[in-house]
Amino acid sequence: MTQPTRLPTPETAFSLCAGISGNGGQVAAKRNEQRNRQTVDVTFMAANKSKLLKPLRILIALLLCGLAIPLAWMIVMRLEGEMPKFQLESPVHTIGTSYTLKGWATDQKSGLRRVWIAILHQGKERVLLDQTFPSKGFLRGGLVQKQLVSLEIKADAFGLSDGDALLRTAVWDYSYRGWGAGNRIYAEQKILIDTQPPVIDVLTRTHNLNQGGAGLAIYRISEPGTVNGVQVADRFFPGYSGFFSDPALYIAFFAIPYDKGPGSELSVRAADPAGNTCQTGLAYHINPRHFKQDTLTISDAFLKAKMPEFEHALNIENTSASLINKFIAVNRELRQASNRTLIDACKKCEAKQYWDGPFLRLPRSMRKAGFADHRKYLYNGITVDEQVHLGIDLASTARSPVPAANNGRVVFAEYLGIYGKTVVLNHGFGLFSMYGHLSRIEVTRDQVVSRGDAIGFTGTTGLAGGDHLHYAMIVGHTFVNPVEWWDPAWIKHNVTDKLKKIVTSQVQSSGVHGSANNH
Repeated sequence: MTQPTRLPTPETAFSLCAGISGNGGQVAAKRNEQRNRQTVDVTFMAANKSKLLKPLRILIALLLCGLAIPLAWMIVMRLEGEMPKFQLESPVHTIGTSYTLKGWATDQKSGLRRVWIAILHQGKERVLLDQTFPSKGFLRGGLVQKQLVSLEIKADAFGLSDGDALLRTAVWDYSYRGWGAGNRIYAEQKILIDTQPPVIDVLTRTHNLNQGGAGLAIYRISEPGTVNGVQVADRFFPGYSGFFSDPALYIAFFAIPYDKGPGSELSVRAADPAGNTCQTGLAYHINPRHFKQDTLTISDAFLKAKMPEFEHALNIENTSASLINKFIAVNRELRQASNRTLIDACKKCEAKQYWDGPFLRLPRSMRKAGFADHRKYLYNGITVDEQVHLGIDLASTARSPVPAANNGRVVFAEYLGIYGKTVVLNHGFGLFSMYGHLSRIEVTRDQVVSRGDAIGFTGTTGLAGGDHLHYAMIVGHTFVNPVEWWDPAWIKHNVTDKLKKIVTSQVQSSGVHGSANNH
């Protein structure tokens, strides 16, 4: 039989409730303690995290400042205000049927962005060039800082006709100025479109010439400012105005080189400032000449006596070279250098006639060598060199006074290579005389001398074997036979009669129009 459940007494129930209540408080206390510990841990971690973030923020700020400063500096630099430049190689005043415009566009700071060139003609703008250049990047400017502009302008292709026009140029750079458009330089200038070539009228009808000799052409040019002259084969001899009062009249002394015979082509040419050219023939006859073949024997005594004089002028790597090798260097390289110096001195010409009448020859002298003699140089029986003698050697008594062959101005008076002590006189309009191997020079550069004045004394300086005068005549840049200029009849028929005929015809036609300025 099942026993009935026994209920707790009030005291027992109270004891149980008290026990339960006591255990719940302990649990709650433990929970509170855990919460407090978590709060402390979180606070501690937050404090540590704050300590760690502070230097990190400072580091980031420093990095940003480090980047911002150079960035700002680069932006400021890219805001530079220096203008680009465009410089023409030569001024442009006229443009003809074809003209090549050359210039340099530069910008050394931001670099070139764009070059633009146009012509405004008869109210219409014709763009000749519009070129852009690449960039190196957003902050790095242009890739190109200097650019040569070479632009061929053909009048027909661009529809340009004769008349006034404006040449316009503009250059931009990669600066940030102008809201990023860059600095711009703009220029314009007045030009003339001229497609008509000048007209040449040759006034001298006959030209009887000698191989190795000189000639004179007189002609009229239809417009001023031309470069004109006589073309002989591959050589050009410029013409000069100023002999006559009419500035449209020109005279040109020219030469037939010793190595150019009757087959040589001659013409008169002219080019105006716009580049238009014209050419016309002239009537001429060239008499052939055969020049002497000569042989010179070189002795050891001559080499020992003369080579020390050229030690300073020789460009020989082996300073211990033999005397004959030194002679060959002098006779070849130094001869060429000396002749170039002479030709350079003869570029200083004047449109003025100094000379009058036949040229003087060294008094009481004998000819020792002729113009354009073809020389062979023998040493120990062997030909070691060949050269052409471009003057006449005249010998008198030792240290004879040397007279100026005609009126002139001194353009050279110093030591000159194979020619030794040398004087060159400018006689005007491209005509020069030269005096070499002098023992003493008695004139100075730019001094004006008269016919017969003593300019020095004969000697043995330079590559001279004995006391003599090396005399030469030069027309423009070409040596010619001096014998013609000693001959009064040759000068009369080939020079003075031609000049007088033009003067007479001009006087008859206009009274004073063609009178000479120099007579």
